[in-house]
Amino acid sequence: MGEGLNVLMRWLHVASVACLSGGMIYGWIAAGAAAALAPEARAELGERTAAAFRPLVMLSIAFLAISGIYNLLGNPGHTLRYHIVLGVKLLLVAHIFAVAVLITRPHHPRRVRLMAGGAISSLIVIGIAAYLHRIF
Repeated sequence: MGEGLNVLMRWLHVASVACLSGGMIYGWIAAGAAAALAPEARAELGERTAAAFRPLVMLSIAFLAISGIYNLLGNPGHTLRYHIVLGVKLLLVAHIFAVAVLITRPHHPRRVRLMAGGAISSLIVIGIAAYLHRIF
């Protein structure tokens, strides 16, 4: 049961990252493509997309928090360097979570800019995660 739970938590973590960061990257690209639409149509499309993305954002944030804590506590014995880099990663993750919640709010004037920042931060976090996996 223990190994199965470890695999489930790792999968849940990776799947949640893929949904959250992939959704932001897609939204950023789609918003650029929607720039050719009339302002009213673009605004309506943004509102409907944000409303549909909100449940996925909330579930992803919850699953990432649960699986991340489980994965950290399940692997003790990390070095000081690991914890320093993890701290940087978690600060960026807090930024991504805040952006994800903000872009799903109705009538947000800077949704595209926030998605761009969240998407770039999520790609940096994925790189940091790869580094952390390498040094552990």
